[in-house]
Amino acid sequence: MNLWQNYVRPTNLAEAMHAFANAPRPLIPIAGGTDLLLDLEQGRHSPVQTLIDVTSVAEMTALEVRGDQLYIGASVPVNRIVTTPEVVTYAQALTEACDLIAGPQVRNVATLGGNVAHALPAADGTIALLALNAQAEVASVALTSYPLGSGAERGRSVITRRIPFKELFLGPGKSSLKHGEELLVGFYLPLATSHQSSCFKRIMRPQGVALPIINLAIWLERTNDVISKIRIAVGPGGPTPWSGTEAEKTLLGKPLNDETFNAAVEALLAQVGFRSSARRASSDYRRHIVVDLFKDVLETAWERAG
Repeated sequence: MNLWQNYVRPTNLAEAMHAFANAPRPLIPIAGGTDLLLDLEQGRHSPVQTLIDVTSVAEMTALEVRGDQLYIGASVPVNRIVTTPEVVTYAQALTEACDLIAGPQVRNVATLGGNVAHALPAADGTIALLALNAQAEVASVALTSYPLGSGAERGRSVITRRIPFKELFLGPGKSSLKHGEELLVGFYLPLATSHQSSCFKRIMRPQGVALPIINLAIWLERTNDVISKIRIAVGPGGPTPWSGTEAEKTLLGKPLNDETFNAAVEALLAQVGFRSSARRASSDYRRHIVVDLFKDVLETAWERAG
């Protein structure tokens, strides 16, 4: 049985969204395909009529500085993110996260958009993007209306919008994107400036296992030896990518020392919602190991910001 009947390879966003609007359904976009093709072959995903290959869509393969933001297209392979100097300079946590996704061969084709679109609460790229305060760009097609009597027919236009990164997620494996109607185009990240830094680390089984036991990313700003701004993301801290807001409040405006760290750990553990996983770790074990991981990532980001 064929797993799909039609294959479309647009070269720009307008062509991609035209395919979304007109190609035989059911349809699905594909980029690296490192998960999707296996899911189709092994029956975890129902057969589709149309695959829309977005690896040649110009707007989705760009990686560049745009004003005071870093733009990363959803079809950019994660290995390109690891080796691009601008990402290392302005979003170091993301390069560290992408460098730990699967193995080298997979990283050459797997994309950041695919890592995010699966909506897993502990995906490495997702946790880094959350700490880096990313915004997601989403495309859809809208009907264009014309005044009565103009003689023009109704048409379709591509519209894009930016949304806060967390709004992409509804639950484990559940994205807010409307299937077959909306396409994740890329991500905008604020450029790190002087005395701002980030770090990502994880605890995992041997390299190549899909998801970590636990991962953690921190972005912070250091002013006069106090933490003036901070964002903490932990996976899997809840059913969707999780922010340690109570720990952030505890650290804000304070120097990093044993007293403030212990208070932040207490706040994090009181808020986090670790779950037990038969294949990875129990909730209790995650609560135990997150303490040292949190300290390691926080101290590294602090030192880098100095």
